[in-house]
Amino acid sequence: MVNGLEFTTRIKEVMNYHKLSASLFADKIGVQRSSISHILSGRNKPSLDFILKITNTFQDVDIYWLLNGKGNFPKKDIEKRFTPTPIPVETKQPKNQKGIQRIVVFYNDGTFEEYIK
Repeated sequence: MVNGLEFTTRIKEVMNYHKLSASLFADKIGVQRSSISHILSGRNKPSLDFILKITNTFQDVDIYWLLNGKGNFPKKDIEKRFTPTPIPVETKQPKNQKGIQRIVVFYNDGTFEEYIK
């Protein structure tokens, strides 16, 4: 279950990081300004649609961090450190040996990278 006070603290952290007021933040994610006001004041709880609008608009916000504080913000800083480097594959292989044709890396944010020989 999402802790409302901690959730609003994380939304404020996103707003401060991007230097946005509550009004500009609402405009940027495409919700009514009153929605932001009600969530920040604790009057309303965020809907899934509201949360997805934040994570879709701000690619540096990890949904797990936003919901329960686990992980890091901004997430791009972490991904840069762990972006895999392609490993050179030997091009000459004996006829009867299997070789790697493609490697696909899936990330927890739904994106992926593909390395093709």
